[in-house]
Amino acid sequence: MSITSFIGGQPSARPKITTQTILEKKRRHELITCLTAYDYATSRLVDEAGIDMILVGDSLAQVVLGYDSTLPVTTEEMLHHTRAVRRAVKSALVIADMPFGSYQGDEAEGVRNAVRFLKDGGAEAVKIEGGAKRADLVSRILDAEVPVMGHIGLTPQSLHKMGGYKVQGKDLAGVEQLIKDAVALDRAGVFSIVLEGVPREVAAMITQEVSAPTIGIGAGPDCDGQVLVFHDLVNLSFAPPAKFVRRYGDAAGLIANAVHQFKADVESGSYPSDEESYHLPKNTRLELEAILNRKHL
Repeated sequence: MSITSFIGGQPSARPKITTQTILEKKRRHELITCLTAYDYATSRLVDEAGIDMILVGDSLAQVVLGYDSTLPVTTEEMLHHTRAVRRAVKSALVIADMPFGSYQGDEAEGVRNAVRFLKDGGAEAVKIEGGAKRADLVSRILDAEVPVMGHIGLTPQSLHKMGGYKVQGKDLAGVEQLIKDAVALDRAGVFSIVLEGVPREVAAMITQEVSAPTIGIGAGPDCDGQVLVFHDLVNLSFAPPAKFVRRYGDAAGLIANAVHQFKADVESGSYPSDEESYHLPKNTRLELEAILNRKHL
């Protein structure tokens, strides 16, 4: 860290990232970073590393809560984790995923739930899945002063409709639909669009076509930014990684080794040591010894 980043001997605060910051980064051709996080500790680490956006993703259903898909996670569970993330983050833009069932039905209910994520959860924006069919909902949520991140391509909440986790936009009809979806969301006013599981060439076309920044996950390097699931990044997902996942650490190995060593040290009697134990003050110890000695007389 350079000396100019210190004021009065302390690191200078990083500017608060807003939706306008993200839009400006695209205009300046600066790449955008985003990671998921779901609790205080990991969110604090991600924020302090300088990541632009933290997504409280509904992927917490699988990597934190142990569900087999994102579908079972509830609004209350998402709010619970969003509040934990909010308490940790100082600079990054906090975005909350709206879970399955919280916006797919009545649009008025979708708006109310979006407002809850800001009012009750502390998020600064919400993310919803779907393209052109969500444009009206996006407009209504924006009218309620809630920024929206779009999400098209492989949309996990549409798992059963898509017939599994499959790359989208592999034929001309699919490409055309993705472009229409992106343009519709852009015109509705989203501040960014997640492109998940789409061919690189299609992601590049969409990125050039829309004014909103595109955030890729399994969409190649031509997007305006990239997002990964934190647990995939550090090998805590307990599942074979997708093609686009790059492992940057082995938290599973580190944690497993620490737990095994703790078990071994307790069973061998080497933990805790005398140095890791608290002791009576000398005067108290002498008084206690005197009392015990009198009892034995």
